[in-house]
Amino acid sequence: MIAVIDYGMGNLRSVVNAIEMAGGNPEVVSDPSMLQAAERIVLPGVGAFGDCIANLTRTGFAETLDREVRGKGRPILGICLGMQVMARRGVEFGEHAGLGWFAAEVLRIQPADPALRVPQVGWNDLNVRREHPVLRGLPKGGDVYFVHSFQMCCDDPADILATCDYGGAITAAVAKDNIVATQFHPEKSQDVGLALLANFLRWNP
Repeated sequence: MIAVIDYGMGNLRSVVNAIEMAGGNPEVVSDPSMLQAAERIVLPGVGAFGDCIANLTRTGFAETLDREVRGKGRPILGICLGMQVMARRGVEFGEHAGLGWFAAEVLRIQPADPALRVPQVGWNDLNVRREHPVLRGLPKGGDVYFVHSFQMCCDDPADILATCDYGGAITAAVAKDNIVATQFHPEKSQDVGLALLANFLRWNP
């Protein structure tokens, strides 16, 4: 079972549909105890950092995720805001502590080109920085779909899998141990996104 976490923030139906198209058996989970039976976990998210971490904490998912992911090594894919809250801190509408899985801060995008609007909305080329099983076979420079105003800034460049160029390098994907996450939306990224999801379903960290 692929657990897609429902904590009140996320476009769950499109994520579920994409995982099914990629060959998975997703189940929307609103009870943290159900993560114990999951083969792997997907943490989607749309909205603000502070609200996200508050909802994860209130529902008990934050504590359970830490136990299942960091304690037991359960593979997890974070999507968009689900990636951002894996950082130690976010500054959207005030400062908020994240899950702390990555030594990183989530800061507002500040493109060097003033003509570029924030948020970044739409398609952008994916620039792969290092090899990883979840990126295997993806076309070089493949387009993926972004919707975000904030970006993850990692202390350790080795955590970064891929970037995009939006008036400067923007972190597009990160990975460490059994954790992988994308700033873009695989479920909206057509063939490239489905290939990434299929890779995640086969990934054995």
